[in-house]
Amino acid sequence: MPAGLTHRTTMFEIFFDLVFVFALTRVITFMAGSPSALTLAQGLLLLLLLLYSWSPYIWVGNLVRPDVGLVRAVTLVAMAAIFVAALVLPDAWQQSPELFDAPLTLALAYVVGRAVQLVILFWASATNPPLRSTLRFFTVPVVLGWVPLIIGALLGGAAQTALWTVAFLLNIGGARIASTFRPWQLRSVDHFSERFGLVLIIALGESLISAGAGPRAMAPVGSALLAALLGLTSTVCLWWLYFDRLASAAREAVSAVPGERRARVAGDAYGLGHSTLIIGAIYVALGIEEVIAQLTEESAHPGRLGWEAAVALYGGAALYLLSRLVFRRLTVGAVYPPQVVAALLPLAMLPIGRSLPPLTALTLLTALLIGVTWFERRLDRRDERPEVAQPDPS
Repeated sequence: MPAGLTHRTTMFEIFFDLVFVFALTRVITFMAGSPSALTLAQGLLLLLLLLYSWSPYIWVGNLVRPDVGLVRAVTLVAMAAIFVAALVLPDAWQQSPELFDAPLTLALAYVVGRAVQLVILFWASATNPPLRSTLRFFTVPVVLGWVPLIIGALLGGAAQTALWTVAFLLNIGGARIASTFRPWQLRSVDHFSERFGLVLIIALGESLISAGAGPRAMAPVGSALLAALLGLTSTVCLWWLYFDRLASAAREAVSAVPGERRARVAGDAYGLGHSTLIIGAIYVALGIEEVIAQLTEESAHPGRLGWEAAVALYGGAALYLLSRLVFRRLTVGAVYPPQVVAALLPLAMLPIGRSLPPLTALTLLTALLIGVTWFERRLDRRDERPEVAQPDPS
């Protein structure tokens, strides 16, 4: 059944997104298992593969009703594949003598999820020649990306990392080229923006839960409990910076874009800026989990935070703030130099944070996010202030 021009997100889509966000939070489990520069990079690769395999389902829901008939039945297959991928994600680079070890299972689950997208989209394009033309361009890099994904899972180690990177580049690069020659069709901006916003808010909430209930964390008491409250405060700031003003203004700005250009603007803004917002939130959650883990597992006076946790905490906050500005620039259009400076502050403070005790480092970041939130609130009020009428010189 074709989707209406003003339809909104269905309960079935929210259910689907909950399973997807569960997979995202399992990446936190993977990175927290043995934090290192390599693990953080591999976690980023997993997040990118997941996000850019999920976003086509938004286009699916924008074109057809995903909660009825055959489309719902096929989408449930994709949901099962994502759930299986989530279960094995913590062992994504751990090969075993079994026939279907974790890397291969993850790769095959990914392929099933992408194949379901193509099946639904080709079915929806049966009476839509422009969409069918877009899919012909889009399908080639998607299918080519499956080859290095499966070979990498079979080889393991550094070869797996390299080949999975190639698979991601084929997917994202091919999709960009395809959309340039044959733009996607966007029926409902409300549905499109709502799906991305819902996944971000679920990711913020689920990531906070993961930070407080990670595999290494005990019940937080004392300083660890204070760290959990600071983590909640930081997450509230991240929520406010996007949802209080920017989300609705961005939706209205995209809705005002005329014709086919609207789909391209929406794809750029939400596919690039918004997706990295989610990644930034995931890394901040990992940093909070690392702080709480150090405070619960170590002595009453733990040492320094360390580079890996500091990169996750401060680097994730910087990525979130910078991605927010990219999203703002692609939609609303107005980005001021002080906002860029504020977004870069977490990177400048990263060397300081890694040398501080964990609780102090988290306190510093929370104070910074509160300051950025206060600054953005003042900036919004200034933009809303009516201009004073100038006297008529005549």
